[in-house]
Amino acid sequence: MKAYIVGVGMTKFEKPETRDWQYWDMVREAGTAALTDASVTYEDIRQAAVGYCFQASTAGQRAVYELGLTGIPVYNVNNNCATGSTALMMARQFVEGGGSDCVLALGFEKMARGSLGGGGADGGAGDFKTSPVARHYGIMAAAHGFETTPPTAQIFGNAAREHMERYGTTEAQLAAVAAKNHRHSAGNPYAQFQDPYTVDEVLAAKPIHRPLTRLQCSPTSDGAAAAVVVSERFVEERGLGDRAVEIAAQAMTTDTEASFAPGTCIDAVGLPMSREAARQVYETSGLTAADLDVIELHDCFSINELLTYEALGLCGEGESGALVESGATTHGGRWVVNPSGGLISKGHPLGATGIAQAAELTWQLRGEAGARQVPDARTALAHNIGLGGAAVVTLLRRG
Repeated sequence: MKAYIVGVGMTKFEKPETRDWQYWDMVREAGTAALTDASVTYEDIRQAAVGYCFQASTAGQRAVYELGLTGIPVYNVNNNCATGSTALMMARQFVEGGGSDCVLALGFEKMARGSLGGGGADGGAGDFKTSPVARHYGIMAAAHGFETTPPTAQIFGNAAREHMERYGTTEAQLAAVAAKNHRHSAGNPYAQFQDPYTVDEVLAAKPIHRPLTRLQCSPTSDGAAAAVVVSERFVEERGLGDRAVEIAAQAMTTDTEASFAPGTCIDAVGLPMSREAARQVYETSGLTAADLDVIELHDCFSINELLTYEALGLCGEGESGALVESGATTHGGRWVVNPSGGLISKGHPLGATGIAQAAELTWQLRGEAGARQVPDARTALAHNIGLGGAAVVTLLRRG
């Protein structure tokens, strides 16, 4: 049974403590927008998958109770930065498996200011001896030592150093990723940041962990996103064909020995997971990277966008720096990657990110993305990854 997204909604992503709101306020706003977009009510929803990382158990129920008190099953989802796409995947499985015709996928986060740590849900560095990511950081420590810079920036920054040493990738090419995504976000009213920056301005920004500067790092953010996922039967019965975007293929992978055996940060941050998830999606759909028009990928740091180009097959191994520098991944190029501004500029409320990617791509495929619209977009791909680890790749297409 096929599954379709027929409604999406999201809040503007905000710097923490900018707005006086609680996570349930965010969910009310994003969820109501998605229901309205789908021309359904909360009473039509039969199950809900709700993703978040920084709230207590059953916060998902507290959040959706703002939309209605109908007694439906609510599943609380936590899968690090891949949480939102994991909730979307669960919603798709509920529909494809025939369990429900109309399901809500939600993601939200209310975060603390400052750099995200690597140890646990409190956002601090935590005790890496007992942390879920201890093995990943152990790889980093063995290869590079452990510095006082923020842990997540450190492991991705060290991946950037490895890529530069191995392939000759330059700091300017890394900065070109951030400059592109900040430029894209200027057309996105939902983005946390909407100011464009040049490559030189990105390079001159405050260093976080060499070679990464502040403008190459995704910020902590508050926000929520929602998607209504339905069956083909529901689409036909409700006359929603003009709103429907098919989830044509989707795959989640977790770490294998390939993440750890090479002893590199490039692999520990998820390149093998992303490559395998993309392979499964291409195999299921019969499509390849050449068939894609628009992509939202997990640019938590500029280096991860370059790594993901290679994982998705947009270029060969080590060729991603030259690819972004060529203009192939922006408007007028072969693909438009992160037209929303990506995590770097749109923001990164962990639980909402994966669903916000799906929202952006749904608008793109419907031709509703306004100033950031990719002309004639028919096929789209979302990539969402979390350390610890999980990678989710989703292929969407308009019928």
